[in-house]
Amino acid sequence: MSARKTSDGGGKTLATNRKALRDYHVLDRFEAGLELRGAEVKSVRDGRFSIDEAYAKLEDGDALLFGFHIQPYEHARADEQNALRPKRLLLHRKEIDRLFGQATIKGRALVPLRLYLKHGLVKVELGLCKGKHSHDKRETIKRKTAEREAERAIAARVRR
Repeated sequence: MSARKTSDGGGKTLATNRKALRDYHVLDRFEAGLELRGAEVKSVRDGRFSIDEAYAKLEDGDALLFGFHIQPYEHARADEQNALRPKRLLLHRKEIDRLFGQATIKGRALVPLRLYLKHGLVKVELGLCKGKHSHDKRETIKRKTAEREAERAIAARVRR
């Protein structure tokens, strides 16, 4: 499938990377397919994976996803499964070239934000991200706390 900018829709979400949303400013989002083996797909559908430590790199003209841990499927042959092997991202050549130009800028990273099923295929939403500083994180926490308190005050007022 082609790599397109993602919209609101997108199928059944299997996991979101909330840690990435906390630690990075997301500059742009892209959709990419994942090259998985049969047993890996079954493990992903069962929810036996971890996307928290994953990151994408562009090497030798390919986009690869590192640190995406998929637990071995219990009913498959154990000798064929490697939980931490780099998974290839399925992107068009133009998309890879464009991402390579943007990702080489200092301080930017390609981080998986969401893993989901779309038309029966496993897709990943990649974010072109820039790291947040600690004062940015504190500001985000303050803003969310203020919004939460305002919602509670409105709900309490309505209940009276």
